[in-house]
Amino acid sequence: MDTRDKTQDANTGVIPKSIWVLGFVSLLMDISSEMIHSLLPLFLVTGLGASALTVGAIEGLGQSTALIIKVFSGALSDYLGNRKNVVLFGYAMGAATKPVFALASGIGMIFSAKIIDRIAKGIRSAPRDALIADLTPKAILGSAFGLRQSLDTVGAILGPLTAVGLMLLWANDFRAVFWMAVIPGALAALLFAIGIKEPTHVTNDPQARLNPITRSNLKRMSLPFWWVTAIGGIFTLARFSEAFLVLRAEQTGAALALVPLVMVVMNLVYASTAFPFGKLSDKMSHRSLLMIGLFVLFAADLVLANSTHWSGVMIGVALWGVHMGMTQGLLATMVASAAPEDLRGTAFGFFNLVSGLAMLTASITAGFLWDRMGAASTFYAGAIFCVIALAMLVTRPRHQLN
Repeated sequence: MDTRDKTQDANTGVIPKSIWVLGFVSLLMDISSEMIHSLLPLFLVTGLGASALTVGAIEGLGQSTALIIKVFSGALSDYLGNRKNVVLFGYAMGAATKPVFALASGIGMIFSAKIIDRIAKGIRSAPRDALIADLTPKAILGSAFGLRQSLDTVGAILGPLTAVGLMLLWANDFRAVFWMAVIPGALAALLFAIGIKEPTHVTNDPQARLNPITRSNLKRMSLPFWWVTAIGGIFTLARFSEAFLVLRAEQTGAALALVPLVMVVMNLVYASTAFPFGKLSDKMSHRSLLMIGLFVLFAADLVLANSTHWSGVMIGVALWGVHMGMTQGLLATMVASAAPEDLRGTAFGFFNLVSGLAMLTASITAGFLWDRMGAASTFYAGAIFCVIALAMLVTRPRHQLN
């Protein structure tokens, strides 16, 4: 896409076709991943005898690894001047890990598969977000991130639904479901390979390649960017792994095959709200919208802390989905807006490095509290971090954080 195409899209408000392709790639990969990950906490606890702390450690290490890897993949895409090849490698690597879950015979193999799968996610995510920013006019950036997130989340709905259907059909055969997850993962990598072209302003000229992680480049990162990064880290402490939503639902006594429906509910709400809130973020204060999202997460934590019935847990999960729709694309938009154009990959990488360390801390702490003090304490701790993040937003001068 050249500058003229981007200007035309900005004038018409039309989201570029390439963003739709990226959205459907994310949809397919999320179907594949969620067919596995919506069942994985149950498989670990009921099939392999793992504790909540073990689940938290695996989830935390997996998700934090993905986030931390982004700092290197984002910088690499800036250095190479080619984001597509980095993203494609990440999608192909992610697709290749899916059979390992079906073959796993113990916790160690599951852990290894999870880490490799999350490394693949880390490799592709920051360059992909930077690619979205490269392909999209700034005036509709929030809409583009919201659209991709909505389609991604549709996949996160279809994945657990498919898992539930196959578990009922195949009498709780976890491994058979894991094998079926291989198909959409492979299709995602293929669609990206044939459907995405690198923007014309990105160069492969070796003379233009410079290490983006230098002191001078870091100084070019604006103060608002570092504040968004700090707030994103605190936010992540409040939003630990969704595996604990699955475990909370399992405590209600629901049939094992139906428990992944909590992820369907969360992602259905997420998918239906991400695009509208993305469009809203193009028109209103980012800080105000982020504060509202934190209030919603605070409410979700309180509901989940005090609910032991299926209906109560579903209300908390739905609120969790609303906050995701309000904030995830918004944070990406805030990072893209605050970072220099030629350092967007690096900026997303540093943002996710901080979030990754926070996710590791949050999920291990959540598992520890769950085992030692009960499920409610995990969600109360999340609510406390919501208050801390809100305090940071309230005290930050408005002109320095949109």
